[in-house]
Amino acid sequence: MIELGSTNNVRAAQGFVDYIGTKGFVGALRQGEQGHVIIGVAPEHFHQVQPLWQEFQAQPDHPRYADAAWQSGRTDSGLVYGGTKLNLLQRFNQLSLLVKGISIVSVLIYALFLLGQFAEIFPLLQFNPAQPLSWLTPSIVHFSAIHLIFNVLWWLTLGPAIERQTSKLTLVSLFIIGSLVSSWAQYLMVGPNFGGLSGVVYAQVGFCWIYPLLAKTKPMMTKGMIGFLLLWLAFGFTDTFFMPMANWAHLGGLLSGMLIAVFMALSRNTERQ
Repeated sequence: MIELGSTNNVRAAQGFVDYIGTKGFVGALRQGEQGHVIIGVAPEHFHQVQPLWQEFQAQPDHPRYADAAWQSGRTDSGLVYGGTKLNLLQRFNQLSLLVKGISIVSVLIYALFLLGQFAEIFPLLQFNPAQPLSWLTPSIVHFSAIHLIFNVLWWLTLGPAIERQTSKLTLVSLFIIGSLVSSWAQYLMVGPNFGGLSGVVYAQVGFCWIYPLLAKTKPMMTKGMIGFLLLWLAFGFTDTFFMPMANWAHLGGLLSGMLIAVFMALSRNTERQ
């Protein structure tokens, strides 16, 4: 194998190798130094794969690489660093303070609920129209493990993608505005007994859906992901899942994210004219 290049994103690198495999080229990964993975290709394919590598470097998060990884049936590169598999802990440590902070706080609060502190903690975080800080705190409250895992995983998936393509300030705006709008929507339509990061997640979804369309940038989510989450929102209003869902928070978050996307895309397009 001839070295083509290296990256510190093992999952993306595996997606690239799977992608060139769909085109009939042979590639492989081997561990490098300081958390990097080296991509190698067969000597006879080197010059043909070079343009594809340049495309990958320009758009490592393009859905074609994730799609190729799914088609191959592989979700892990199998690389080992220092006796432990890369990805989870190392990738989490590389995330921004906001993404990590919201995730950790949400998990800690749920852990305290499990330890019997619900009656003491929930009233402090519950939505109260007279306390502006409480318009944000319901986003870090979760009532079940499934509720927590679903929301945090989407937050961890979409947050970094938004930061990479726009800025950290964009994600801060989506968290604050998404929390405010989703909390008020749920309170006005149902009442104060709700919680969860899903309103913010839907703000992320709305942004990831609309911004690339208007700003003419690379997608941040696949169409399948967007379709799934929109169907989940719609089914929530039908009570199909027979579980309590903050449906108005979801809808409010989605609309707020879409509006932020429209504003940012129009501003970006105006600056480029």
